[in-house]
Amino acid sequence: MDYNSTRKPSSETLASASSSSDSDTGGASPPPRKKHRASAAEGAGEPGASAVVTGLSGVVLGLATHSPHSQATSAIHFNRSVVNNLSTSMQANGAGQGQESSELSCLNSAQNGESSSAGGTHSNGLFSSTDNGNSVGTSNGSSTGPGSGTLAASTASSSEVGSLKKKKRLSQAEEDVIRLIGQHLHGLGLNQTVDLLMQESGCRLEHPSATKFRNHVMEGEWDKAENDLNELRALMHSPNAIVRMKFLLLQQKYLEYLEDGKVLEALQVLRGELTPLKYNTDRIHVLSGYLMCSHAEDLRAKAEWEGKGTASRCRLLDKLQTYLPPSVMLPPRRLQTLLRQAVELQRDRCLYHNTKLDSNLDSVSLLLDHVCSRLQFPCYTQQILTEHCNEVWFCKFSNDGTKLATGSKDTTVIIWQVDPESHQLKLLRTLEGHAYGVSYLAWSPDDTYLIACGPDDCSELWLWNVQTGELRTKMSQSHEDSLTSVAWNPDGKRFVTGGQRGQFYQCDLDGNLLDSWEGVRVQCLWCLGDGRAVLASDTHQRIRGYNFEDLTDRNIVQEDHPIMSFTVSKNGRLALLNVATQGVHLWDLQDRVLVRKYQGVTQGFYTIHSCFGGHNEDFIASGSEDHKVYIWHRRGELPIAELTGHTRTVNCVSWNPAIPGLMASASDDGTVRVWGPAPFLDSQENCSNMDS
Repeated sequence: MDYNSTRKPSSETLASASSSSDSDTGGASPPPRKKHRASAAEGAGEPGASAVVTGLSGVVLGLATHSPHSQATSAIHFNRSVVNNLSTSMQANGAGQGQESSELSCLNSAQNGESSSAGGTHSNGLFSSTDNGNSVGTSNGSSTGPGSGTLAASTASSSEVGSLKKKKRLSQAEEDVIRLIGQHLHGLGLNQTVDLLMQESGCRLEHPSATKFRNHVMEGEWDKAENDLNELRALMHSPNAIVRMKFLLLQQKYLEYLEDGKVLEALQVLRGELTPLKYNTDRIHVLSGYLMCSHAEDLRAKAEWEGKGTASRCRLLDKLQTYLPPSVMLPPRRLQTLLRQAVELQRDRCLYHNTKLDSNLDSVSLLLDHVCSRLQFPCYTQQILTEHCNEVWFCKFSNDGTKLATGSKDTTVIIWQVDPESHQLKLLRTLEGHAYGVSYLAWSPDDTYLIACGPDDCSELWLWNVQTGELRTKMSQSHEDSLTSVAWNPDGKRFVTGGQRGQFYQCDLDGNLLDSWEGVRVQCLWCLGDGRAVLASDTHQRIRGYNFEDLTDRNIVQEDHPIMSFTVSKNGRLALLNVATQGVHLWDLQDRVLVRKYQGVTQGFYTIHSCFGGHNEDFIASGSEDHKVYIWHRRGELPIAELTGHTRTVNCVSWNPAIPGLMASASDDGTVRVWGPAPFLDSQENCSNMDS
């Protein structure tokens, strides 16, 4: 096919457009200027732009239908002449310069060999093809006909801009989360997933030197691991830690040599490597003693060591990681640690959490916040004990939680058996003969004996064998005495007793007087765990500590109002006081400071006994003169529950030390109420919610 005849229609069209433009402007166009790249939107709707686009389409169509191998040279000359004519026409019109300049720039680039041939790849990564001699673009998934060059160029430009956009820079918190997830996945053995996560996020799980160090430790290549420490030295906040880390490495190396029977090599490590460090010489002496172990089992037992292998090396690595900054190597199992702390914090903030703390994450759901319902809390009446026929002044669960002792104005003490399954109480035996009534009870540490005291006018004290129901001792030093309080020594062989008339005695199980302290008007007593100090509240509104061994005393608590009673937490750190007209106060005995004043309770000059309770003794319960039982969380001043049901003053509350969901209260109404969780979920009686 003749080239000139093929291109004649297009050249005539372009020549016509050029002639028309020259005649409209009335002269030749100015010299060409440097063209600026413009978007397809610029110049839209301009008169000159339409003609130029049509002409360019013809040129492109003509080039597409002609064989590039036959007359390539003449085609290039022809296209250059067309471009010159187009340039002259566009400059003469002066309209749509942005878009026309873009068209010419693209076309000139194609003529200079800057563009790929038909079927090549576009800048947006998609491919073009030819169909029946027409250019077909696939950038938007549909075919385009003549005049699509501008759209294609614009699409390519947009793709280039998008590809140059940088990834969103991760915040420090986001990087930390990714590293924590990566460490956890690595612990699960999902190493490929970790690699992909780190690659896509651009994060680094740990420093390369740390990774190398970890691998050498786990493979037992101790010399290489020791060399790795030199690389890590510059990354550490405390370079002195290198010595400690090196000591741990060499210790593991020494033990593994011993287990393998390489005594000479182990001795060389001990003398030539560990000793020159001049660190922890006491431990080196202990390590040297392991040379005498006859076999590997003996070594592992004496060293309390798992033996050579993955377990001991993982433990070693956990110790080594504590010396490295988290930016270099994350602390071991950091994600699990954070999750466990979050669960424990939620439990601590839960008002009604009253179950054993389990640090195992498998026992909880991480998908929901921890919430305990008050329906699970001991604020519902489970049982009403009516066997006493007068005011009940005191109640106390045994130390093992299997029994409850109640003392009454009716001169009797009743021992109740707690059913371990149903938590129902059954009368076990009745102890009689307390002529003045029973106002205070104390279980011996092993729950074998029970001491009963009377009110102010009572000068006698009864020591009962609970298992047999026999009275072992009835003690009375003088008819003028007033023995109203008692406390057991932790050894279970002695007890102290006293009253407001100035008696303060220490006696044995037979009632023999061992020691006495003159002039102390005792209101309440408590023996501390060390077996030497005895706390006593007196009529001077204070609690003092007395030591019967060296006969010394010291002031611990000073209140502004009479202390009617007090009790001490199991660890001996906190004291719970019922203060006349003030209510319930919590004191720190070690720091000797008032920690908290609990609100809500009505406390006059009646003797009311409060208690610690629940798991970890997180709760406090007290009776009240308004006929209620009040419960507080130890950290909050406002009550979380008010228990109603009694019709007169509640004198005493006791929380079962073995069953956290069981509590008892004694009242002047002659009853003992046993409190527990709701018997069925929709039960709402007897418990007023006081969440704060």
